[in-house]
Amino acid sequence: MASELVDVLRLLLGDPPHPSVLSDDAGIDGWWALHQRVAQPYATTVGRAFAAGFAMDRLGYAFASGYTEALSHLVPTLEGHRAALCATEKGGGHPRAMETRLEEVEDRYRLVGEKSFVTLGAHAEELLVVACIGTDDHERKKLRLVRIPKDRDGVRLVEGPASPFVPEIPHARLLLEGARVSRDEVLPGDGYEDYVKPFRTVEDLHVMAAALGYVAQAMRRVDAPREHLEALGELATSCFALALAEPLDAAVHVALGGAWRRFRVLVSELPWDRTDELTRTRYERDRALFDVAGAVRRQRLDTAWGRLGRLSIPG
Repeated sequence: MASELVDVLRLLLGDPPHPSVLSDDAGIDGWWALHQRVAQPYATTVGRAFAAGFAMDRLGYAFASGYTEALSHLVPTLEGHRAALCATEKGGGHPRAMETRLEEVEDRYRLVGEKSFVTLGAHAEELLVVACIGTDDHERKKLRLVRIPKDRDGVRLVEGPASPFVPEIPHARLLLEGARVSRDEVLPGDGYEDYVKPFRTVEDLHVMAAALGYVAQAMRRVDAPREHLEALGELATSCFALALAEPLDAAVHVALGGAWRRFRVLVSELPWDRTDELTRTRYERDRALFDVAGAVRRQRLDTAWGRLGRLSIPG
């Protein structure tokens, strides 16, 4: 994959930054068509995230590209499909909070429950639903991941209001009213340990990759100082390497913590005042995206340090 990393760096630092500007009425369909076109030449999901982010004219669409490729990394057969991971419920995203049930009915299953936040909303073609199939001997919930199309009978998506940041990306509440599920739609493995838990790291890295692509393109268009572009290239290299590593390894997660911190500092130091008013206004509005789940991210980082034997974490 070293050659693809070089291709990514040449894209971010060498190719002319002329993104296909999406009009405000292009919507999710316009984003998706552009994403597929620019991501297609790359073999890795993280390479596709970088390329798609570089092509986008706003952070919201870059985020959507990173999120989509993160899901393809988690479930490779999702490549080419708009999908959403449906895990969060009214009580949160921890296994204890999962009330959605996967009930066995003769030779099939059915899904009953509700998910509170589905990224892409009704524009997601495939839904990955985390559901409980009972408890183990220690009364812990046994979870599975179910893949179903969004137009299945018994599946209802209720669109939510636009977010104050990245408003182009819709979200919805998912109501599961006895949706039928075949046995081959239940993915192998534990729904939380094998999917939700690693996705937290996978998503952070792929969204960072897409955001770096977008930021590099924006800075190239205003001839940002060379040292800023060099820093973006160096951080992109770290992000690419980490995205290919085992996401559940504590050392990988600790390194991600360092990369995320450097990313936050770097983007805040870039000369956004050189950009045009629309780009600058959108960035000021959308940079709150980087603060989402900040407390949870810090908690995961502390846990990773603890797994490495550093139970007392220096400030």
